[in-house]
Amino acid sequence: MSADPVAIARDLLRCPSVTPAESGALAFIEKTLKASGFTVHRMTFSEAGTDAVENLYARIGTAKPNLVFAGHTDVVPPGDEKAWKHPPFSGEVAGGELYGRGAVDMKGGIACAIAAVLDHLGQNGGKPKGSISFLITGDEEGIAVNGTPKLLKWAAEHGEKFDHCILGEPSNQQELGDTIKIGRRGSLNGHLIVTGRQGHVAYPQRADNPIRGLVALVSALQAEALDQGSAQFAPSHLEFTSVDVGNRTVNLIPGEARARFNIRFNDKHTLESLKTLIEQRAAKASGGKIKFAFQWEPSNAGVFVTKPGPLTDLVSKAVAEVTGRKPELSTTGGTSDARFITAYCPVVEFGLVGQTMHAVDERVPIADLRALTTIYRKIIDRYFA
Repeated sequence: MSADPVAIARDLLRCPSVTPAESGALAFIEKTLKASGFTVHRMTFSEAGTDAVENLYARIGTAKPNLVFAGHTDVVPPGDEKAWKHPPFSGEVAGGELYGRGAVDMKGGIACAIAAVLDHLGQNGGKPKGSISFLITGDEEGIAVNGTPKLLKWAAEHGEKFDHCILGEPSNQQELGDTIKIGRRGSLNGHLIVTGRQGHVAYPQRADNPIRGLVALVSALQAEALDQGSAQFAPSHLEFTSVDVGNRTVNLIPGEARARFNIRFNDKHTLESLKTLIEQRAAKASGGKIKFAFQWEPSNAGVFVTKPGPLTDLVSKAVAEVTGRKPELSTTGGTSDARFITAYCPVVEFGLVGQTMHAVDERVPIADLRALTTIYRKIIDRYFA
């Protein structure tokens, strides 16, 4: 291949782009793509109470179809840098592996996509038969407000239309080629608040202990399944993650008790329908005798699914040819920026192996970088065939 994914990944890893800092990562991508004929746009988005975030959109070609490679250059903090075998922003190679924060999640994937695209262009007169775009954000590891959602809106307002998207998140579980993510569950956080009446423990008849009501509602909400799953998703589930009374006095019945919870849900629900369902179940369990309320945290983590079809078939065949493995089409795991992209075009996630992402000594085998680049190249060649 004419473009080296290892060199590209190394240069990206040397940019300490911890969310929301750009730290040269997008500047490097801009320079690399412009040199190959891409039109590149850099834009910063912000809103009150949030950090401003730099983003990048690049395109070569004007015709349809437009194949988009999406990803993020921001990374989580490295933690204790002394615990790393190699400095987290050095991009060092040792034992056949490239070390650095973001090696897997997901600067390595971006490097492979860039290398594959440049190689394709080099073998096809410098232009695709349609268009190839890059949609790169610096806000995926953060609150995802000033990144991909606003970048997609900006692109739409400027007449950009996408036909299909490959998101280079680390989709594989154990080895390259074992998993393609075709969907992600939604995520919703909430607080259940039960109000009672404060009083002395020696005179419980004068008080109303909210802990009794909280325990009853917690039990009721976890007793009944939210659903039985769907064609592409496992059953949704609600998990309580903390209970807080805020009472350090042993002889005082508190006036309020709270419990925090998270729901990971499938395509049988929307964020609003799920809130309604939980509130109705709590009301039924209370029997009108427990004074409760819910506080819902803002969420943009809805469900997305790309059903099996031509896009998944194309990616699966490329993966099988290079790795010899038939990838599983999975909807497991947390959320990703695919939840925003799906509103604009079909999207699948395929990247590196996620074993070391967010860990000390995050690293990727050099062989995997080269293999992923080859897979992406096959996808591009066949897409425009």
